[in-house]
Amino acid sequence: MLPLHDLLHQQIPAVPVTKLLGVINLVVFAAMLAGGAGLWHSSNSVQLAWGANFGPATQDGEWWRLGSAMFLHFGVVHLALNLCALWDVGQLVERMYGHVRFACIYFASGLAGNLLSLVAHRGLAISGGASGAIFGICGALLVFMWRERGNLHPRDFRWFFWGAAGFAAVSLVLGLLITGIDNAAHIGGFAAGILGAMIFARPAEAGGRGSSRRLRRTRLLAGGAFALAIIILVTQIPVRTYRWSEEVLTRQEIGEFLRDDAAITRTWQNILDEGKQGGVSFDELAGRIDIAVGDRYEESFEQLSHLPPDPALPSAATVEMLRQYAERRRDASRALAEGLRANKPEQIRDALEMARQSRQLTPEP
Repeated sequence: MLPLHDLLHQQIPAVPVTKLLGVINLVVFAAMLAGGAGLWHSSNSVQLAWGANFGPATQDGEWWRLGSAMFLHFGVVHLALNLCALWDVGQLVERMYGHVRFACIYFASGLAGNLLSLVAHRGLAISGGASGAIFGICGALLVFMWRERGNLHPRDFRWFFWGAAGFAAVSLVLGLLITGIDNAAHIGGFAAGILGAMIFARPAEAGGRGSSRRLRRTRLLAGGAFALAIIILVTQIPVRTYRWSEEVLTRQEIGEFLRDDAAITRTWQNILDEGKQGGVSFDELAGRIDIAVGDRYEESFEQLSHLPPDPALPSAATVEMLRQYAERRRDASRALAEGLRANKPEQIRDALEMARQSRQLTPEP
């Protein structure tokens, strides 16, 4: 009797889906590196920009993140571990179930795992990686081995079945002990892979152990269990804490404000330097400060005030701080202009001190 690996290779020599999935993961990782991601670790902002699974973003109409997160990795070690597992298990499972069935099991497992992750972490975790889908095909391998155990050499059954079971068990235990591992995605993918394997089992695999009627019943039960599980998960999706689109808009506005503030501050200093050099009347200096400083801070204050007023936004506190800063800088510039027009040195000193103290309100860029 040929070893199982050789027998499967004779039946289906090529594994294009497994290779394509590996290439896609590599290309995405290379593109992320080119886009500023770190080799060993990527920041949450980079992961979110590339489509990581995150409650406020996924639940804000970006449900495609449940799929895109399957191809994101947080560093080269994360990628290497998943690609090794994908190659070792994927080529076997693709030959066991065929190309199309394998792809269906892989993607169904990855999506189900990411959905469970969203529910289990209450939408607060930023997650990504192919491990949920890989656990799914590991579950499918176990189902195949168990169904075909009577047709396999005992050595092959022990090696593949207990090896895959041991890998899954150890990985899940490590997920409980090590922070940062998304065990929910692993468990969801593993369960989905088992059910998917029962749904997509080939008739030939079950022909020696029962009739086609029994196979259809198994498929219906597995399909019903999978559908029920998805329905339950959907009903348990947590209420989003805030809208990611509003947070993105707020961050963009903060970035624009900080750039404008730097330009306004330079203009203000240039005006003061010209005043010290003489040759410019106080009225002219006051007019320039009103237009180039006061009016621009007034405009910035209004723009910040029109941002979404959701206090749950992570950037809400920063926006309020910048509003206070813009208001004080506006008031200081107005007071300075009035002091110059009235030629009141004490008011001018007070206005400059107010402007200096207001700088303490600005956050780090």
